[in-house]
Amino acid sequence: MTASPLTPEEIAAVRRPYRAASLLPGRAYHDPAIHEFERERWFRRDWLIAGREEDAATPGSYFLAEVDDEPLIVVRGRDGVIRAFYNVCRHRGTAVVEESCGQAVRFQCPYHAWIYDLDGRLIRAKHTEDLDDFSLETSGLAAVRVALWQGFVFVSLDAGAEELSDWLGDLATHLDRFDFGALRVAHTETYEVEANWKFIAENYSECYHCPGIHPQLNKLTPYDLGGDYAPDGPWQGGWMELVDNAETMALDGGQRAGRPAMAGISELDERRVYYYLLWPTTFLSIHPDYLLWHRLVPAGPDHTRIVCQWLFEPATIAAPSFDPSDAIGFWDLTNRQDWHVCELQHRGTRSRSWTAGRYSNQEPSVHAFDLMVVDRYADDGTESRRTVRHRYDVPPPKDDEPNADVGGMPAVLMPRSAARARARSRARSSR
Repeated sequence: MTASPLTPEEIAAVRRPYRAASLLPGRAYHDPAIHEFERERWFRRDWLIAGREEDAATPGSYFLAEVDDEPLIVVRGRDGVIRAFYNVCRHRGTAVVEESCGQAVRFQCPYHAWIYDLDGRLIRAKHTEDLDDFSLETSGLAAVRVALWQGFVFVSLDAGAEELSDWLGDLATHLDRFDFGALRVAHTETYEVEANWKFIAENYSECYHCPGIHPQLNKLTPYDLGGDYAPDGPWQGGWMELVDNAETMALDGGQRAGRPAMAGISELDERRVYYYLLWPTTFLSIHPDYLLWHRLVPAGPDHTRIVCQWLFEPATIAAPSFDPSDAIGFWDLTNRQDWHVCELQHRGTRSRSWTAGRYSNQEPSVHAFDLMVVDRYADDGTESRRTVRHRYDVPPPKDDEPNADVGGMPAVLMPRSAARARARSRARSSR
């Protein structure tokens, strides 16, 4: 077992009960050695999303991906099975494929013309016939584990990783009313952000900053209306409630511009936007009419590449009037607002004057994410009981009181009216 990069005291400070806990120490974001720990222990072992099934939709279609600086080819074979291989020729290590995506009958290394079939087998290597202890059968492209879920292609660089279905915990059951695999990408945006990836994940996990940073967003989903789920697995999630005159998250007052709801959206879902963080670097944001997802690519302790895609139902995209610019423009603006403050935070926390701060009573989801981080730093068999958001409109109670089940998971939001009534009752009793 690799020693934790944080001291026992630093881990214990985050693991304290929510209202006594401290944030991660500054070096968790800035120390190159800690970033290397994360690469070795997390990014090279956990299941990470490499792309979408639609990126390799037909036999022979492929796309290139990069996971923790490792170059990969993801290809659909003649048998319809999606596989992944290191994009590295077994001869002299040359990248076998140069184009970022395409259609292939087989792969030929551009250097010495070694030829590989779509299933990774080496089928031709000239002038190797008389080599000792060499065979085509044992010299194919090195394979990488692949699994599919909801249209996403997951890869793990760890041959011993548990099955994706087990790793996801209860998230698959929680979201099984949706068919994200049927959705299609309408737009992709890539951002380069000068900030540690954990700052970006923490920012995604709360809306405490929304009134000041996202006035457009806060008008559609006020920061004090929402709740969290109590997950069993490497994820966290919750929802924000749309105001009465809004239909989705988009410019021009949040109207859907005639776009129908996605398949699986219930009457309750039409009044909410759901946010999920799938450990370690994937965000899923479910709107009534589209799915937004972010893939974080940590490129050092101080830089993160973020790939963001907007997905819609195929029939919605095919409609003559389809125009997603309102949804794209809304989230492009919101993204850039977030990236700016994350860069400011990254810059400020480098100061010797900064010590790990405290969570406000509106940041339980940030604490939940940080608990996932320190549990994996410690790797001591202890899994912290993650904090969940009860409500925002009054200070949360110190006891945990789950309410009704919503979406197959225990909901932890108290209705606003009930919360206010409880607050009034407490005020009267204290007089």
